[in-house]
Amino acid sequence: VQLQASGGGLVQPGGSLRLSCVVSGRPFSILGMAWYRQAAGKEREAVAALTSEGETAYADSVKGRFTISRDNAKSTLYLQMINLKAEDSAVYFCKIPAEDSWGQGTLVTVSS
Repeated sequence: VQLQASGGGLVQPGGSLRLSCVVSGRPFSILGMAWYRQAAGKEREAVAALTSEGETAYADSVKGRFTISRDNAKSTLYLQMINLKAEDSAVYFCKIPAEDSWGQGTLVTVSS
C-alpha cells in the first residue's frame, strides 16, 4: 500500500488548509481511514477518522475546525482545516487504521 499525503504548508493563525492523501494498492472504497499528526517532541496522535460508511470521529482539539472526507473515485482522503492554531503545527499522516504501514506525511506550520 502507498499513502501519499500532500497539501501542507505555512499558514497564519486563523487560516485554512486542505490536506489530501492518495491511496494506492488497496480497494479504497471499503477502507476505514484516518488522519494522524505528530508535533515536534510529541507523540503521534489521531486527529480524525472516517469509516467506509461515512461515519466520522474527531479529536476534541479539532472538533468544529477540521473535516475529514473522501472521494472514492479518486482514492483520495481529505482533511479540511479551518481556523488553524499554532498548536496544530505538525506533520500530518494519513493511515489505514487496520494496517501498520505509514506513508510520508505533510508538514503544516501555523505561524505569523
